[in-house]
Amino acid sequence: MAIDFGTKRVGLAVTDPSGIIAAGLGTVRANEIYEFLKNYFLKEPVEYVVVGDPIGLDGKATDATVHVNAFLKNFRRFFPSLRVERMDERFTSVMAKKSMLESGMKRSSRRNKEMVDEISATILLQSWLEKPGVKKSV
Repeated sequence: MAIDFGTKRVGLAVTDPSGIIAAGLGTVRANEIYEFLKNYFLKEPVEYVVVGDPIGLDGKATDATVHVNAFLKNFRRFFPSLRVERMDERFTSVMAKKSMLESGMKRSSRRNKEMVDEISATILLQSWLEKPGVKKSV
């Protein structure tokens, strides 16, 4: 599973059982994310969680880093048995918007921030799956 955490919305993506293709799972309000994950993990096996790491172009932490750190602290408290890996999320939103444009989505659909967050999480997970040495069951 990939999580693109934001203070308002959280984009989510999952992979097929063989860990080859990432697919969007949707978005959840940030204040509802732990309850959503608790219910999801009861129904679906998840071995790894990849969380977008907000890094600036200069390679340093951004304003969003403090929020992701707080999310991860709580996540590890609620779900201590799950393996978590942070992954650089630079350009995922730009790539998501470009993907939406190239797929022929109308302008009104491309402005849908929930869709951008979901696609960003999908790109994040697909990038992680394509990393050399990554165990493919997520």
